[in-house]
Amino acid sequence: IPDFMMKLRAQDGIGAIALEFAILTAARTSEVIGATWAEISLEQRTWTIPAGRMKAGHEHQVPLAMSAVELLRRMEHLRTGDVVFPGQSKSGYLSNMALLAVLKRMKRSDVTAHGFRSSFRDWVSECTDYPREVAEMALAHSIGNAVEAAYRRGDLFGKRRALMALWAKYC
Repeated sequence: IPDFMMKLRAQDGIGAIALEFAILTAARTSEVIGATWAEISLEQRTWTIPAGRMKAGHEHQVPLAMSAVELLRRMEHLRTGDVVFPGQSKSGYLSNMALLAVLKRMKRSDVTAHGFRSSFRDWVSECTDYPREVAEMALAHSIGNAVEAAYRRGDLFGKRRALMALWAKYC
């Protein structure tokens, strides 16, 4: 990941910035390309993705590491509307193929944008002492066990904030 990130940061374009943001937040491509400024709080360093844009159908609050905030500040200078990562389409959003196009330009057919979520999950398990629940909540995965889902009411936000800062440092 660190080597890849160094090469990614040498790339130009909004797609490259969006891919870096996706990696730093462990978010899905669709969540990143659909991000709006109304969802972002730079002051609180949070990104609140509405339920309607989440795979599980539940609002998800993402703690933003400082490097993710710095990317957003770069995008803020290019701001022309409410879309964080604007594209050329009529909708104004970046194409869902834009992140893949960055990887193709980098000649990296061995990785996918979604695969970085898996890399994040492996890193949490293999390189940190964080419990699986924190990693799964950071990935906004649904709780498969109905009993566990009924008892889990918190969002582990403080632990997720520390985890995402550690992930950004690793990246």
